[in-house]
Amino acid sequence: MQTKTTVSMSRRRFAQLLGAGAVYTAAHPRFSLAERLVPSAPRTFSAAGSVIRLSSNENPYGPSPMAVKAMTDAFNLAWRYPDEQADSLIETLAKINGVEREQILLGDGSGEILKLCATAFTGPMTNAKRESVALATPTRGGALRLFAPGRGKMVVADPTFEAIANYANISGAEVVKVPLTNSFAHDLSKMAAAANEGLIYICNPNNPTASITPKNELRNFIASTPPSTMILVDEAYYHYADSADYESVIPLVKNYPNLIVARTFSKIYGMAGLRCGYCVAQKETIQRMRPHQTWDSVNIMALVAAIASLNDETQVTNGRRRNGETRAYLTSELKSIGYEHIPSQANFIMIDVKRPVMPLIGGLRQRGVQVGRLFPALPNHMRVTIGKRAEMESFLSAFREVKD
Repeated sequence: MQTKTTVSMSRRRFAQLLGAGAVYTAAHPRFSLAERLVPSAPRTFSAAGSVIRLSSNENPYGPSPMAVKAMTDAFNLAWRYPDEQADSLIETLAKINGVEREQILLGDGSGEILKLCATAFTGPMTNAKRESVALATPTRGGALRLFAPGRGKMVVADPTFEAIANYANISGAEVVKVPLTNSFAHDLSKMAAAANEGLIYICNPNNPTASITPKNELRNFIASTPPSTMILVDEAYYHYADSADYESVIPLVKNYPNLIVARTFSKIYGMAGLRCGYCVAQKETIQRMRPHQTWDSVNIMALVAAIASLNDETQVTNGRRRNGETRAYLTSELKSIGYEHIPSQANFIMIDVKRPVMPLIGGLRQRGVQVGRLFPALPNHMRVTIGKRAEMESFLSAFREVKD
């Protein structure tokens, strides 16, 4: 006769397991559980049987201790739907960004926000999209007004983060790629000329180049874009940017109903594996996106960790400092051996390796170092995440071996 075994775990035991994981990570900084679980990321081993992952622009220092504590405290709430926690995070984000609650939409990472925008604003007009965009709202005179469809092409830079273009392809949209300028900024005039309603995607700072589009150029572009064309500005790397020529465009949302700004907890907040992001837009724009979203797409652990992270005043400050110090070390060492990079405003750099990059990527992988994938628009450039100092030393050692 079969017997049923009941498995239970207290918060204390959960905290012990997390603590053990933290101790192991500290002792084995090259260990990555994600590498073991993601079959699409082929893994090879160095002689020590470990891999250094500098391929995904993750924060190597991990989440705030306050976030870890919040997760352990919330362990007994895992059986509940995350409504209260979602409301609390929305309230916090609204206050921080100076907007109303209805102007915040949470996502399963900012990746879900990108997918929602591609689904809602690009591709042919389907019955479902007609229902989502035909939102009638009263004007001051009591009449009703309907919002423009905002459907059509997807316009992106080349190169940029590819996910949203892939989502647009699935939606049946035409995707137009516009090369970056010589300074690796978005070519906004050409992007505007290519758009026809639909959606323009601007990643700023840009992935994979770590470059920025100057704030005045972006302001003027947003002001001059017709309301029927939606603009999504992805600020995933906002916290790392320190240039005087860079600023967030969230304050502009109040003036432009076609502007959406995406943010994530995956980068400086060290929560890439937890999946939590959000966007800021006008209420009507959020209403057009919401019907395409899965209910409760952000889990309760991610929500409480995000709230705690926002309350930790040291997380962003320390993240910027550590990234800046290690980035300065890496770029100085590269320069000493004759290699330049695109000026970086993020937690990664794009190195000009002066020849096709794929053989170097393969050589590094054989030595247990993973770097970014090939970006066809820049075939002689290598994207490298800024890890910890020891990881960058190992990268440099391997790079010196494969570059010759």
